[in-house]
Amino acid sequence: MSDDAIKMPVDVSCILHLLPHRYPFLLVDRVIELEPHARIRVIKNVTYNEPFFQGHFPGRPVMPGVLVIEAMAQAGGLLTQLSTPKDEHKEGQLFYLVKVDNCRFSRMVGPGDQLDMEVKLKRLIRNMALYECCARVDGKTVASAEILCAEGKEA
Repeated sequence: MSDDAIKMPVDVSCILHLLPHRYPFLLVDRVIELEPHARIRVIKNVTYNEPFFQGHFPGRPVMPGVLVIEAMAQAGGLLTQLSTPKDEHKEGQLFYLVKVDNCRFSRMVGPGDQLDMEVKLKRLIRNMALYECCARVDGKTVASAEILCAEGKEA
């Protein structure tokens, strides 16, 4: 996508073209801010209907921290995809989470929360991207991490 073709907000129908994830693993609902090659802000509306709440935990639903990390990684993927000109997108291109550093969880995320995630591109290294990520609910930080993603090799 060229920078001038990106109109905010980017909705889920566009996100489905940019990420390979599908229900129940697509964890980004909307892109609300974008500075190509620099930062992105996305939201995930957390509802009681999420399948993980059945077992995590009965009577005290909490979004698993690993899924908050995954949501931030998906936001990083969107930053990369939205920053890449459309004619440079590779069909079937996949990026994998390869490292998580300095991960901190400070609050629980539950039904009714809106996860507001900001991801900044910290560094590009060949086929890898290092992201600085922060997730908030109601302006309060719930999680933060540095995430490294790498382009998968063709089989």
